Amino acid sequence: MSFDDYVVLLIAKRIAGDIVFSDDPPSTLRKWREYFEVSQADIARFMRISPSVISDYEKGRRVPGVRFVQRYVAALLESDKLKGWRRVSSMAASLGMIPGVVLDMMEFSRPLSLDEFVEVVKGVLLTPEVRSDRLVYGYTMVDSIKTILTLSGIQYSVLFGMTPERAIIFTKVQAGRSPMVAVRVSPVKPSVVVIHGPRDKVDALAVEIARRDNIPLILSLARDVEELKSLLRTSSRSSSHLA
Repeated sequence: MSFDDYVVLLIAKRIAGDIVFSDDPPSTLRKWREYFEVSQADIARFMRISPSVISDYEKGRRVPGVRFVQRYVAALLESDKLKGWRRVSSMAASLGMIPGVVLDMMEFSRPLSLDEFVEVVKGVLLTPEVRSDRLVYGYTMVDSIKTILTLSGIQYSVLFGMTPERAIIFTKVQAGRSPMVAVRVSPVKPSVVVIHGPRDKVDALAVEIARRDNIPLILSLARDVEELKSLLRTSSRSSSHLA
C-alpha cells in the first residue's frame, strides 16, 4: 500500500466511524456529502443506485448498515479523486500529513521485535541500554527538514500520535538533534525513532534525549532513502515469514 493509499484509507475509516457512531446517522451522512460537495444524484450515480435511496437514508427512512456506509464513503472519496483530492488533502493536512512531509507509511503483516526492526533498517541501536518489549507494528517515514520547517507544535503531536507502537523514521538528518528535540517536547511519543542521514557522529544530545525518554534510537545505515523504503516495504510483505 502506498502512502497515498494509506492516507485515503485512514480518512475513509474516520468518516465511516463518524457515521456509524453518530447519534444521528442520517444527518451525519448528509454532513459528509455536503462537505465533499456532492449532490444526492451524483453520489447515487457513483453507487449505482437511485437518488431516492440516498434520500431515504439521509431522511432516516432507512437505517444504514455497514456495507452501505462503506459504499457511501467510497463514493465520496471517488468524487473527490475526480476533483484532485481537494477535500482529502485538506483533511490530511489537518492530521499533520502535509504533502512532502510524510514520505511513506506502512503496517507490517506481523509486529516486529526491536532487534528484528534494527536488522530490517540496516541499523545501529544507539541506545543499547534502552530495551523495549514493545513491538513495532509499522512505521511512518518523514522528511526531517520539511517536518521541522512546516509542522506546528500541534501537528507534531498529531503526527506522533499516528505512530503509537510504531516507528517514526526521520530522513535527511544531519546530526539528529532537531528531530529528537521535537520528540522531546511532544506529549505523544513514538515507540521507536530511526534517523537516516548522519555518516559521522550523531549529536550526543539526541542520544541523551532518547535515553531520558526511554525511546530506542536507531541510526539506519541504508545507502539512501530509496533503499530504506525498499527494505521496509520488503519486510512489510514478508514479515509473516520471519518467525
